[in-house]
Amino acid sequence: SSEPDDILIERGGVAVVVDGMSLMYVLGSTLDYVENLTGSYFRVDNPNASSSCGCGTSFSI
Repeated sequence: SSEPDDILIERGGVAVVVDGMSLMYVLGSTLDYVENLTGSYFRVDNPNASSSCGCGTSFSI
């Protein structure tokens, strides 16, 4: 369920909900859906991140 301060972003038939408090941390990010032989996952590329894990799913600001 969404909250009043949640932001809904829709692109190419896909909807992503970001809570209002986190929005400033993910602005400018790209979200890719990757499928390969090892499985499928979402990869986040955040230019504001000071570090990230090797899999691209988490980051530090």
